[in-house]
Parts: sequence; C-alpha cells; structure tokens
Amino acid sequence: MTDVKSAFSIERQGLDLRFRSVTLESREWLAPNYVRVRLTGQDLAGFDSPGADDHMRLFFASAPTASVEEMRAAPSREYTPLAWGDGWLDVEFAIHGDAGVAAPWAASAPLGSFVGVGGPRGSAVITGTPGSWLLVGDETAIPAIRRFAAMIPADTPARIVIEVVSAADEVEIDAPVTVEWLHRGEASAGSALIAFLDGLGPADAVGDDPFCFIAAEQSIVKPGRALLERWGVDTSKAVVKGYWKRGEDEYHAPH
Repeated sequence: MTDVKSAFSIERQGLDLRFRSVTLESREWLAPNYVRVRLTGQDLAGFDSPGADDHMRLFFASAPTASVEEMRAAPSREYTPLAWGDGWLDVEFAIHGDAGVAAPWAASAPLGSFVGVGGPRGSAVITGTPGSWLLVGDETAIPAIRRFAAMIPADTPARIVIEVVSAADEVEIDAPVTVEWLHRGEASAGSALIAFLDGLGPADAVGDDPFCFIAAEQSIVKPGRALLERWGVDTSKAVVKGYWKRGEDEYHAPH
C-alpha cells in the first residue's frame, strides 16, 4: 500500500444520553429472517445518530414505563439506528430462532407495542475523506454497513462483503459497488468471513488510505486485526469489533 498522508480521521463525540418512550408502528420483512421496524413517538424529537456505527439500547418492557428507572430495569439489547426523521425511527433485526427478547419482539409484537430507546450516548464520526473502503460484516452489521455505504463517493475504490446463512437471507443494499455475499450454511457464524479475511494479502488492499469496518460475531476480531496489520492500516483509522458473542445474549459491542 502506498504511503500517503491520510485525508481522514475517526473522531469520537459525546452525546447527551436521553431515554425515550415510543411505539411499534409497522414492520417490513426484507428477507425471511430479517425485518425492519418503524418506531414512532413525540419523544423522538431531537433524536440524532451522527456515526454510522452508533449503538442505542432498546428496552422491551411489557407495558409503558412510568419512569426512566423502570424503563432501564426492563430487558434490553443494543442496535444501530438505521434512519430517522420527525417522530420516527427505523431499526433492523436479524431473526434466527425465537430465543432472547429482541428477536421475538421484532418478529411478532403487536403494532402499538411499547419500547424504550436509550441513547446513542456517543458516536465515532469519520471526518475527511477515506481514499478507499472495506466494509465486512454479518447480518447484524447490515444497518451500519448501509449507513457507511451511503457515504462512499462514486468511483472510490471499495469492497463490501457480508456473511449470511444462505441466498434467501440476502437483502437489497444501496451501495456504489456490488455487495459480495458469503453463505455460511450450517457452519459457525463468522466462519465464512474469517476464511475471507485470512485469504487477503497485502496485494488485495482495496486502495490507499482505507477506512476498514469489520464487525460480526466476536471471533472476527482476531483475523480482522491481523488483516489491518498485513495491510499496514492504523488501528485508529478502522473499526474492528464483535457485535455479538456466541452463547451470550447480554453481550454488546464496545463503543
């Protein structure tokens, strides 16, 4: 990779932590195991998510809560805000099985059901212009990949690779390059992505001064960091994280 002066950086911004009470307005199945829901409510006034990899916490209480303390005591999970506007917020969920609290709620909660929203409490924002892009993730990273892909200028070198179970799990993604889909089948989550990353050498770099985003099951972290080292990418100019951890429903990615 050519040694060039970087034209971008990742800057962390603190946000005022707010808790909001909203309701489930609609759901749209984008694939048999992938659903987008729209949340609505006056509490969403002022909602913002500056970073494509932001996390907010959704609180799945059985009924509307009377206080922030009551909301925070409900079962919760972290998700990336996809899109939002005046009084609405869209969130996407990967649905595999009926374990846990979030997937069953997203798949089958009656319209009008209550859910609490906390955060985001902070953002990592790209300032400047990366010279190239590598976006790699599993189905849980699709919302963040959507948001990053929307930032890629036309004709900029880029590669987007997403692992799902099968072709039926592929969803439409608006991106300036063709998305490469990897199918893991019955293999462990992350296995196809790990094989892909391990197979990339220095000559496979997407271009100069790349922004690299790599997020999937926790096992992706080690091969993701190894790729950064092979490509000579400054770790402060990349995001490599486990979005979830096999066997730990309560695990959530570090900010």
